[in-house]
Amino acid sequence: MNYMNHFIIPFSGLKVGIHSFTFEIEDKFFEHFEYSEISKGTLHVDCKLEKQSRMMVFYFDIAGNVQVPCDRCAAEFDLPIEGSQKLIVKFGAEHGEESEDIVVINEKEHEFDVSQFLYEYVHLMLPIQKVHGTDENGNSLCDPEVLRYIKETEDHPADPRWEVLKNLKDIENKDEN
Repeated sequence: MNYMNHFIIPFSGLKVGIHSFTFEIEDKFFEHFEYSEISKGTLHVDCKLEKQSRMMVFYFDIAGNVQVPCDRCAAEFDLPIEGSQKLIVKFGAEHGEESEDIVVINEKEHEFDVSQFLYEYVHLMLPIQKVHGTDENGNSLCDPEVLRYIKETEDHPADPRWEVLKNLKDIENKDEN
């Protein structure tokens, strides 16, 4: 059985009310999405589906670790993430998207694939800046060679050609005032 089929929810036989599903997201999940910022991960998803006569409301609770490159040293590291998302799926004549949280599917559909939404939700839970943490002494856990290189390049004086460009910017600002 195809791994991604685990993320398809057959809703046609479900009664109106609350239904629970769980999903385990593993490395092979992220392999199905091209250009993913996440290379590996282990996440647990609790999904509550509130089925109504003309729509479904999904509540996703996602928690686990993903492997991402550090923005400072570029080394991969495990980043814990956790969050909740809500998705409303309405039944209509045509497929469409009313907003980022509301999707319309054909009323003749009998199953719904949540994989793309889970992929997007996990990426939305990533912080803007992803860097290694620090140890108990406050020292960075980044690659020490890269940190040393960064420190060395910070200590070098700026290229004088940049100063000429900064002067042009200063002249432009004076002209505007």
